[in-house]
Amino acid sequence: MEQERFISGFCRTVDSSRTVTVVTENGALTEVDCCYENCIHAGSCVIAKEIDEITKTE
Repeated sequence: MEQERFISGFCRTVDSSRTVTVVTENGALTEVDCCYENCIHAGSCVIAKEIDEITKTE
């Protein structure tokens, strides 16, 4: 089943607050509208941490 979630937080890349859309299907990440996997700030990014938690729990 496909699920769409919205995560809000501060994005250091764009230096502003941001809402990111995350789509998962059967626990697998299928779409994210930010580049968190390649982002140099991913280690300290609240949005990236929430995305990782979503994929771990599903």
